[in-house]
Amino acid sequence: MTCDILKRLAWHAAFVTMSFQLAGDAAAASSKQAPDSLVMNQVADYPLPGRATRWDYMSFDPLRSRLFIAHLGDSAVVVFDTDAKKVIGTIPDIGEVHGTLVVPNEGVAYATATKTDEVVAIDASTLKVLTRIPTGKHPDGLAYAPEAHKLYVSDEFGKTETVVDTRTNKRVATIRLGGEVGNTQYDPGSKHIFVNVQGTGELVEIDPASDAIVARIPIPEVNGNHGLLIEPNFRLAFIANEGNDRLLVMDLNTKKLVGNFTVGKGPDVLAYDVALGIVYVASESGIVSEIRVTREGVSKLGEDVVGANAHTVAIEPAAHKVYFPLKENGKPPVLRVMQPDFRDIVGTPK
Repeated sequence: MTCDILKRLAWHAAFVTMSFQLAGDAAAASSKQAPDSLVMNQVADYPLPGRATRWDYMSFDPLRSRLFIAHLGDSAVVVFDTDAKKVIGTIPDIGEVHGTLVVPNEGVAYATATKTDEVVAIDASTLKVLTRIPTGKHPDGLAYAPEAHKLYVSDEFGKTETVVDTRTNKRVATIRLGGEVGNTQYDPGSKHIFVNVQGTGELVEIDPASDAIVARIPIPEVNGNHGLLIEPNFRLAFIANEGNDRLLVMDLNTKKLVGNFTVGKGPDVLAYDVALGIVYVASESGIVSEIRVTREGVSKLGEDVVGANAHTVAIEPAAHKVYFPLKENGKPPVLRVMQPDFRDIVGTPK
């Protein structure tokens, strides 16, 4: 990478972290769909263990340079060392594992086991199982509220949110949400938890201090709101709709939509490169859509065909690498690593 590109990356990293408040009309005008174009380059494929079965959520541990990957079809968590560029361990017997979330400062990785309706706590260094905590029916997504030291587990079919005290690894509350639950995320701005309740078409806001629901926000134009990501600097909620293959963008300050984009068929997991201001939307169809976030608003950069079943994605922030575990019938599974083309996305500051 040239010095010029490095300078532009440094400028852009500072630029996107500036605080601002989106104005509804201006943001809506700037959220026009750009023509689709390739945004990423393939860096490498690394072999993954196990069968060519379904993979799910991933979580990156920046303190240990480890990627925790849910191998749903094999009921195991696979751990990939991003420095050594190889798998360093597999934690078995996590029944139909869906979600993973590392809490780096506490040295624990959590994984949801939907077969046994529990969340499993794993030592992030030794990769040993510490304990198993009961949840509601079909636990899926995970979020962590650091100030309260609480883990929030979205119980998809149980229509609840399970709350775990991470200091004791004990369940301390069950919050009834009133509908089938999608993903759950922490918002650093409000220090609240947000949950997609796809059964009611709402975004539910929870205060970790009391575990009380403080708001039920109806989502306009909603259709199967499952995937969720909270953008921390501009306080935007990115909501993936699996019912109509759309990505909705809501300003959490005004509770209004400021973007509506087409994405790949069956959108699922979202990831965000904060420094570059790019949201990645992975889909069941293998198409990954890239959405750009700047102070001027939100726009679609383009799309890439990553590979079969590329419905889950994770970011290594410092290297701006994007990870996709792939399964293809008749072939061993691989971890595909991609990286954005900086010449296309950084540009000249205006």
